[in-house]
Amino acid sequence: MPNLDIQVYPEISAPERVEAVLLWQHPKGILREFPNLKLICSMGAGVDHILSDKDIDPSLPISRVVDKGLTNPMTNYVLMGILAYQRQLSRYQKNQKTKTWDMSNPELDITVGVLGVGALGGDVVKKLQVLEVPVLGYGNSPKSVSSYPYYYGTQLQDFLDKVNVIVCMLPLTEKTTGFLNIDFFRRCRKGTYLINVARGNHLVEEDLLTAINEGFISGAMLDVFRKEPLPKEHPFWETPEITVTPHIASVTNPDAAVPQILENYNRIKSNKPLLNIVDRNLGY
Repeated sequence: MPNLDIQVYPEISAPERVEAVLLWQHPKGILREFPNLKLICSMGAGVDHILSDKDIDPSLPISRVVDKGLTNPMTNYVLMGILAYQRQLSRYQKNQKTKTWDMSNPELDITVGVLGVGALGGDVVKKLQVLEVPVLGYGNSPKSVSSYPYYYGTQLQDFLDKVNVIVCMLPLTEKTTGFLNIDFFRRCRKGTYLINVARGNHLVEEDLLTAINEGFISGAMLDVFRKEPLPKEHPFWETPEITVTPHIASVTNPDAAVPQILENYNRIKSNKPLLNIVDRNLGY
């Protein structure tokens, strides 16, 4: 769209002309500077960074990126973590260093529980079913699901009693902030493995270390953190049970995101229904 007037923060020469903003982790309160704003676009699938700005007009629509280019890498990352745990890759890496040949118990019995089965979590469930890995889902509200066992709301304990690998793919809302805390971990089966690819603020980081020491959590693969980049002095770097990756499970592809953003911009101009709009009440 070569004739589109694009202004890049902080060099906004005409804030009154801005009708749509594309953002990620924007300075809170800055959107008040655009009196004619009609649309807010997230650069990714997550919108918690937008909804946490209490200065945003609640009538403004918020869109997010929905793309297979986000879904497939995320699913592949999660599958990598699950299979590496099931086939005990870290054990064999240690054995290689000591030249130990140990063929005993090469595969763990696992049942995977996915917290949050929207577009991303649902794809993980589908791919695990193809691999014939037992999988359950948990969410905030009831679903009409027939292909896998699904739990919601107050059924969390029933869910946790049946799984020993937990994948967090929840949206970040006020309700889910700090969801992965010591009370949660102590309700898990002893030795449960954790994968978090959602948001760092889902996890109370010091509680994970406590849960590992107490044996409720055997280890974790973490791609997201409360502070990023993860500070060099953070204990996760030196915790052998934890695998750290630098928020790379899924990265927005501009070639896929741009057409969606332009489509919504054109729809705003012509008063048409918008795509991939966020429900503020749900937080996603």
